[in-house]
Amino acid sequence: MDIEAVEKDVSVLVEKVKALRKELSKVIVGQEDVVEQMLIAHLAGGHALLEGVPGLAKTLMVKSLASVIGSEFRRIQFTPDLMPSDIIGTEVLEEDHSTGHKFFKFNKGPIFSNIVLADEINRTPPKTQAALLEAMQEFSVSYAGKTYDLPKPFFILATQNPIEQSGTFPLPEAQLDRFLLYIKVQYPTEREELDILKMTTSKQSNPVEAQITGEEIVKLQAYTREVFISDEVLTYVNRLIRITRPDTSDAELVQQWLSWGAGPRAGQALILTAKARALLNNRYSVTKEDITAMAYPVLRHRLVLNFKAEAENKSTDDVIDGLLNLV
Repeated sequence: MDIEAVEKDVSVLVEKVKALRKELSKVIVGQEDVVEQMLIAHLAGGHALLEGVPGLAKTLMVKSLASVIGSEFRRIQFTPDLMPSDIIGTEVLEEDHSTGHKFFKFNKGPIFSNIVLADEINRTPPKTQAALLEAMQEFSVSYAGKTYDLPKPFFILATQNPIEQSGTFPLPEAQLDRFLLYIKVQYPTEREELDILKMTTSKQSNPVEAQITGEEIVKLQAYTREVFISDEVLTYVNRLIRITRPDTSDAELVQQWLSWGAGPRAGQALILTAKARALLNNRYSVTKEDITAMAYPVLRHRLVLNFKAEAENKSTDDVIDGLLNLV
């Protein structure tokens, strides 16, 4: 392998990602951390769950991301009456008019897209939520005994509202664990909000243009896995994940506030996202800073708080704070 050629290719692709982020700023004010974490999840080959109150441009961010990547985008509005077949597709009976022969044809659903927005995912029952499990893990869909591969790259971004509980179905832990990152979308700063008000209440429109192709994203996903991580940092990740488990952890805060800890998939997610973060910053090795930066979105949905923690108004981010100080 020609190392210099690879490094040159990576540099060109990373510059395209930087141009992509600049293009996104035409329509998205602020939210740099959220955009970065969405890109990290995509480069790491996983999926992301965005949580934020209504009106924070979650849907706009996802649609704009699809536009600047130049990928096929589909939005699925999750509602209580949504069925699994509305997501993955269904078979219909068709007839060959030349022979009169009738046959079943599989009509692909909206899941067969490069970037899929699962809007308000917690508004649909668990039966329909489960239709995403195979797609998220295996990157394929099974129907009537046949398996259909999903297009590459394939990226699911789901949104949910943290404050409205009426008519919602909380995601089970198995479903949450399929999301590589759990991204919290916060309110904008005063300056950012003023810019938003100016931008969105005038005649001026800023359409975004594609800056990178889906094929180039697939190349970056492959390069992400080639980023170096030392044994020291791997050991650090392993200790951080294992200390979250109440049955084996000697950390007081874990015994006090957690009923369940993170599994091996959390360690894999932490390493892959740290590699993607390093690559986005034009580095070819992972540092502890990459690990600590990604610990929050990787772990916050994989730690289960107990009753005492909820009574004391503790969050999983509070637990992660303490764990990072300990390890």
